[in-house]
Amino acid sequence: MKLVFAGTPEVAVPALDALIASDRHEVAAVITRPDAPAGRGRRLVASPVAERAEEAGIEVLKPARPRDEDFLARLREIGPDCCPVVAYGALLPKTALDVPARGWVNLHFSLLPAWRGAAPVQHAVMAGDEVTGASTFLIEEGLDSGPVYGVLTEEVRPTDTSGDLLTRLAFAGAGLLAATMDGIEDGTLHAVPQPGEGVTLAPKITVEDAQVQWSAPALRVDRVVRGCTPAPGAWTVFRGERLKLVQAKPVFDRTDLAPGELSVGKNNVYAGTGSHAVELLWVQPQGKKPMKAADWARGVRIAHGELLGL
Repeated sequence: MKLVFAGTPEVAVPALDALIASDRHEVAAVITRPDAPAGRGRRLVASPVAERAEEAGIEVLKPARPRDEDFLARLREIGPDCCPVVAYGALLPKTALDVPARGWVNLHFSLLPAWRGAAPVQHAVMAGDEVTGASTFLIEEGLDSGPVYGVLTEEVRPTDTSGDLLTRLAFAGAGLLAATMDGIEDGTLHAVPQPGEGVTLAPKITVEDAQVQWSAPALRVDRVVRGCTPAPGAWTVFRGERLKLVQAKPVFDRTDLAPGELSVGKNNVYAGTGSHAVELLWVQPQGKKPMKAADWARGVRIAHGELLGL
């Protein structure tokens, strides 16, 4: 099939690579979000997908809005059979959805209908799911509600951050998306409607969502830290300034600390929660680089009974 691939962040690159490597399909063009300011200089930088496509000599389309008529005219001119999508980052209007004869097929990082939305992996980690996965589905105008072509499952490991889990799903999902393209071309794969039960939503995680509530149980604190790593980053407040929590772990044999109360040993930093303590392993003070929590604690000289949180 002639394909036009839509995607933007690094997590979409493995799927693009898998389709470029396929000897059955031609990636005729790539659609990605416009260049965005990045770094201290805030200079415009192309997306990871755009950079990979340019390396491969593939035409790159960067519409400000997918409903722009210039973009739609070029898409019709290319005439794709199918448009595979991974984390493109913009809603597709019906005028775009109608262009490819075999539709737009999205690789979504959850077992649909669970975790429909922008942040399925983060929500899976924060909810304590033991198993998640990826799904390929035919895009409709609803939110991740289209019929499903294929799925794969992936264990959520006890120490997984959302970044760890998303990396594994990106590479496993690349194979699933390529196999889905093969099955669509063969006529051997048919999309099956999603069940009406089991729908959960995964909206974008906000900075407010990432604030640690020390009155919550230690397992909840651990899940928030892991689910918000690397972005947007779990955080708390210490002496009136924001402190990012990069890595922590529950300590099941310590229950003597009040919620948010700090206890510092020679090489350990503990914080109380609504149940048992958590050990802070890596933190990032405001305006500084990540550091070991023990080094941070020595530098700020934490007083007895000092608290994290507002």
